[in-house]
Amino acid sequence: MTKTNLAFFCSAVICLSGWNASAEAAPKKPNEPVVTAGALAPAAATETAIAAVKPALVRILVAEVNCVQGREQKQESSGSGVIISPDGLVVTNHHVAGQAKRLLCTLSDKTMVEADLVGTDPLTDISVIRLRPRETPYPFAKWGDSTTVKVGDTVYAMGSPLSLSQSVTLGIVSNAEMVMPEFGGGGIEMNGEDVGSLVRWIGHDAAITHGNSGGPLVNKDGEVIGINEISFGLGGAIPSAVARPVAEEIIRNGKVQRAYVGISVQPLLKGSGITSGVLVGSSAPGSPARKAGIESADIITQVNGKPVSVRFMEEMPVFNQTIATLPVGQPATIVLLRNGREVTVSVTPVVRPEAEPKAHESKPWGICVSDLSEFDALYRKAGGTDGVYVQSVRQGGPAGTAKPPLAADDIILTVNGKPVKNATEFDAVTETLVKDATEPVPTLVTVERGTEEIATVIEVGLKDLEDPSLEARKAHLAISTQVLTEELAAGLGKPGQKGFRVTRVQEGSTAEKAGLKTGDLITSLDGEELPASQPEDADLLAEILRQYKVGEQVTLTLIRDGKSFDQAFTLELAPVSVREMKRYRDDIFEFTARDLSEDDRVDDPTMKDMTGVLVESIESGGWAALGKLGVADVILNVDGKPTPTVDDLRRVMRDIATARPQRVVMMVARGVDKAFVELETDWSNSAAGVKKGGSE
Repeated sequence: MTKTNLAFFCSAVICLSGWNASAEAAPKKPNEPVVTAGALAPAAATETAIAAVKPALVRILVAEVNCVQGREQKQESSGSGVIISPDGLVVTNHHVAGQAKRLLCTLSDKTMVEADLVGTDPLTDISVIRLRPRETPYPFAKWGDSTTVKVGDTVYAMGSPLSLSQSVTLGIVSNAEMVMPEFGGGGIEMNGEDVGSLVRWIGHDAAITHGNSGGPLVNKDGEVIGINEISFGLGGAIPSAVARPVAEEIIRNGKVQRAYVGISVQPLLKGSGITSGVLVGSSAPGSPARKAGIESADIITQVNGKPVSVRFMEEMPVFNQTIATLPVGQPATIVLLRNGREVTVSVTPVVRPEAEPKAHESKPWGICVSDLSEFDALYRKAGGTDGVYVQSVRQGGPAGTAKPPLAADDIILTVNGKPVKNATEFDAVTETLVKDATEPVPTLVTVERGTEEIATVIEVGLKDLEDPSLEARKAHLAISTQVLTEELAAGLGKPGQKGFRVTRVQEGSTAEKAGLKTGDLITSLDGEELPASQPEDADLLAEILRQYKVGEQVTLTLIRDGKSFDQAFTLELAPVSVREMKRYRDDIFEFTARDLSEDDRVDDPTMKDMTGVLVESIESGGWAALGKLGVADVILNVDGKPTPTVDDLRRVMRDIATARPQRVVMMVARGVDKAFVELETDWSNSAAGVKKGGSE
């Protein structure tokens, strides 16, 4: 269930690397599409193609979620799509929209419209999304027939490269049945599926780059003959003969159902002397093929009376499509060659199982989990799909710090002695475990790990932030100082002098009222010299003052303008330190904030009269990070409700967790500026087993 590096993909993530924005271009009319000459084509044909498809182009901005290292990590990305119906159905790539939680589309007229995911198919890398309804029909493009495409045909790649506005590039078809080379890995894996097992790409030299993914490949008649997906020198588009029926089935059923017989095949061996058929590598245990008696080294020559032949890798997707489109539940007749003899068997296909069920985060455990697929069950010692698959584990989380810790690829079998059959059941058990708990709950878990059954105890639940005990309030002078190092003393004309130089006197303090000034040198306290001459002596004066009582007077020996004199000062109560401030952690949006301290207000004059809470940390890949909430932001209000203290913020966020709005708007202060931050989340998983309102 591991994912390969999608290095070949025309990634949906915005990437400006290598893009020269300063390159000069000929002036163009407003709203005129960019056309780059990758090949020569009659102007009339170009205009026809652009006029037919450009109005249907869509730039897609995506907020997507992926499970990584035991957490749901969120990121923004972008891609392209094409509208195929007047009610706003859009075809794009699975790797653009298949993991989306939020979709915002920009149309060719610059209108921005939200969209929803209709369904997705990782095996062909096709997704369908639907634009939100409007009064007027959407402009749409028409499908063309990719089976008629020939090498040398003129094509236009349309989309939003680098998330720019819609563009058009021109090229020719370089290869009408392009496959991935075996030495490069032989395919592209996505959500456990090998895209190249069903897809032969239309290779072309029309320039495409990051952000073009999901955009249409268009012929000279203005018809969509492919959906652009990959770029590695040549561009690659999923042919319309594959993309269109997949999109239509997603529109009908929300997903694609395919037949499964459970065989792995490969091209005929070159030295076999056999010129037609396809070689069976293996049949999966318990599969329809194994039940029908299909064996390794068999050569399939016919499927339901149709001859099949795979001598080259380019022919492999055609055979796989033949198997995938067999009627589920209806016996299929397969003719084999076995040891030179012809054998006929009957195979009843079943529904092809999902290769990699969708994972989600379980915060109280610090893991990402999913159901087990039937593919997993085929190769498990125990068999069956009961259990919960551990996709990844968060380092430092409850499962990651258990002894022994859980590990990726573990299968959770029982929780406190009770079997858990799937991820839904696991979530329900978790909800019950932590519902009324004030502390993490020790939980006995058994997991299948390879051929072993491992038991461990996990402290399930999120630990509250510790409320720091207030330190005994001590006396202090409201000043800041620096050590009189040997070099500094000499530079000030006082070689050999030890003590401190005053760097700041707090406004309104007893020290200011008594006349202490920035730049004064403090050399002794109550007649005792201050032996400070090294940087590590920086806290010496404060430590000595803490031995006195609040309200006591001390006498400092000062040097000002070269003259030494004594001055009495009344000690004040030291303010609450930063480490003592009350804190709030929001486990849904994943940020931590604290009350403003007196030091904050002194150190940053913009905070002097501010009423809000300071954002102290933000989890990378969390919803707060995705919404651009920043460390050191001061949250002034949330959805218009003031948040002068952490307690106020907690109450507001608790109400939000109950109401579950689509968006949360925070007004924040950033220095002298103010900004509005819009946060979103996926409430379906965010609150599972999480205390509403976070932790203090």
